[in-house]
Amino acid sequence: MIVLDGLFNGISIGSVLLLSALGLAIVFGLMGVINMAHGELMMLGAYTTFLVQNGFRSLGEGWFEAYIFAALPLAFLVAALAGIVLERSVIRYLYGRPLETLLATWGVSLILQQFVRSVNWVMVVCLGLFCLLFFGGLWLLRRRANFTRQKLATAVLLPLSIALSAVVGTVLAQTYRLAVTQPWFGAQNVDVTAPAWLRGGLPIGSYQLSYVRIFILILTALCVAGVYFFLQKTPWGLRIRAVTQNRSMSACLGIPTQKVDALTFALGSGLAGIAGCAVSLLGSVGPNTGQNYIVNTFMVVVVGGVGKLVGTIVGAMAIGIADYLIGSATLAAVFAPLKPVADFFTTFGTTSMAKVLVFALIVTFLQFRPGGLFPQKGRTVDA
Repeated sequence: MIVLDGLFNGISIGSVLLLSALGLAIVFGLMGVINMAHGELMMLGAYTTFLVQNGFRSLGEGWFEAYIFAALPLAFLVAALAGIVLERSVIRYLYGRPLETLLATWGVSLILQQFVRSVNWVMVVCLGLFCLLFFGGLWLLRRRANFTRQKLATAVLLPLSIALSAVVGTVLAQTYRLAVTQPWFGAQNVDVTAPAWLRGGLPIGSYQLSYVRIFILILTALCVAGVYFFLQKTPWGLRIRAVTQNRSMSACLGIPTQKVDALTFALGSGLAGIAGCAVSLLGSVGPNTGQNYIVNTFMVVVVGGVGKLVGTIVGAMAIGIADYLIGSATLAAVFAPLKPVADFFTTFGTTSMAKVLVFALIVTFLQFRPGGLFPQKGRTVDA
């Protein structure tokens, strides 16, 4: 039974990794973008779940039990919108330069972490006003048929929008004091409470299979099925697969590659938001939540094979099961009759040491199969 319990917990961890890696595998496979802010998109999904929970709690106990069904689509939408903004404002200028995308998205991840720590009403009003003045002004100017001086318009609108937003923010802060300057979340972690029907577990012998983890397994299966259906059975899925295979030829055939990029990034980011919603049910949520998963998420993508859905599934489950079985000392208990082997796994029987061993095993594996379990084939390899 101890092995069964370990396998179940490992599969549940693997399902969370799969949720977070699913979007990253699609984005990396299509655009070659190393998105270090993917973990922060998970964090946004987790905080969205926290806010939805508080909103439903204020409506009454009956409403609270159903908040998770509103939190999931909202987490997807918030993370997807953040992904579109990131792709349109940063990533679109860095295609074909993976090192630059790595550095840029790492900077974005730091900005998002600090944003969550510091966000308050003044900051939200200032950001909204800036976007309205700057982007709204550019949009109005572009509607003019003879508008050709975009650089001049940007040079004028940018400082003007910043100055007006700063003045409004200062006035609000001076007028309302702490009422609008108090951070919404702060640096401390916040807790998300699962609905009553997700608490407890399914008894099997002397063990219990957590209802929350069973729910995450079902959610992961639905997301994988949805992504597969979208990629294989819809026109936009066909376009995404075409661009993945050969971007230049797809553009020649009339496929709007920029729209495909934006849609793909939104889809991958939205899946990260759903993963953040699932993660929030397992523990507290904080500004560094995404950093706890980003390394393992990239390992899943690399081990499975870049852009391969089946490889992502197998890689996530393998890493999740290995990480839990080693870190929980389950393997040490299984191999107790073999003292040298048991001592070896006891040495790595902590969460941090288990990650070290799993990482070493992955590095060794990649020496023999650098393309992962399911390497890419065809023109994508030569691109």
